[in-house]
Amino acid sequence: MKRILNFLFTVLLCAGVAMAQNNDAAELYDLGNKYYYGRGVEQSYPEAVKWYRMAAEQGYANAQYALGLCYEKGRGVEQSYTEAVKWYHKAAEQSEAYAQNNLGLCYINGEGVEQSNTEAAKWFRKAAEQGLASAQYNLGRCYSIGEGVEQSYTEAVKWFHKSAEQGHADAQCKLGLCYYFGGGVEQSYTEAVKYYRMAAEQGDEFAQNMLGICYNNGFGVKQSYSEAVKWFRKAARQGNSSAQETLKSFGETW
Repeated sequence: MKRILNFLFTVLLCAGVAMAQNNDAAELYDLGNKYYYGRGVEQSYPEAVKWYRMAAEQGYANAQYALGLCYEKGRGVEQSYTEAVKWYHKAAEQSEAYAQNNLGLCYINGEGVEQSNTEAAKWFRKAAEQGLASAQYNLGRCYSIGEGVEQSYTEAVKWFHKSAEQGHADAQCKLGLCYYFGGGVEQSYTEAVKYYRMAAEQGDEFAQNMLGICYNNGFGVKQSYSEAVKWFRKAARQGNSSAQETLKSFGETW
């Protein structure tokens, strides 16, 4: 049975290669993914790049993004932010959300392109409006510090909310902070705890430390020393210095 399954897979793979060689961009991209992730073939970044490039040169946005990512990470090609930006731009102009977000990051960091907060915010917005959680977080961050846009805690909260509701831990932390201090939203320890807990349960050390603070002081929750220590320990074990110092002051270990 195993031999039959292996034979059938080989036939399907050969068929996929044949279709790819007939320049079907979607098939070229799919074959690239097989090599990138090692699905049914020996994993090979150089082979993935080969097929991605063939699809990308036909204007296939997903492949352009994938090729850009390979250049950014140096997978299967010599690392090059300039080439990464080139391919991200091509995909971003076709409304590929991940490429738009990555392009925004390149502009923020000045990697492969002249640094520009304005351009970064522009591309983050395009991806955020398509519902990409990481871009919504990045745009919220831009508004929170006035990076490439006019500073606005209200706008920051708006985008952090959208991202946090999709499970983005960093956005949940930022939203927790906004509620904790009342930045851009009515101050509420209860809401702060809600979002800190979401991020803390995903393993975020900052949120774990903040949740410990809330339990220690009875902010938004019933005061509980044991719960405070529990969350401080989780943060401390990840290297959070604030949590470590707090536990030391309590005479507790982690």
